[in-house]
Amino acid sequence: MLRPKIPTNPTPAGHLTPPAVVEPTAVVPSVQVPPPAPAAPAPAAPAPSRPTVQLTPGTALALVGGGTAVVLIVGAVLVSMLLAVAITGASVAACALVIRSLVHADAKRR
Repeated sequence: MLRPKIPTNPTPAGHLTPPAVVEPTAVVPSVQVPPPAPAAPAPAAPAPSRPTVQLTPGTALALVGGGTAVVLIVGAVLVSMLLAVAITGASVAACALVIRSLVHADAKRR
């Protein structure tokens, strides 16, 4: 009764493409030249010129403001989750005490 039914797919659906044919190529031998041995250490190559990031007071203020907003939002979400867990735990504990009291009172009557 509770057995899962696994769907069957006898034929794949969708557009099927035939496999690509790879044609062999001829290998032509070439003359091997040994790499030259370095005589002295080469000077360091100059670093490629990259644009530098310049922070103006306005962009620095925007970055600080955005970071503060993210920290405050994440903090509020975490605190609310912690509060929800605390309230749930307290309510479960109160329910457990009420149920224990009812069971204990019922056992005394018998």
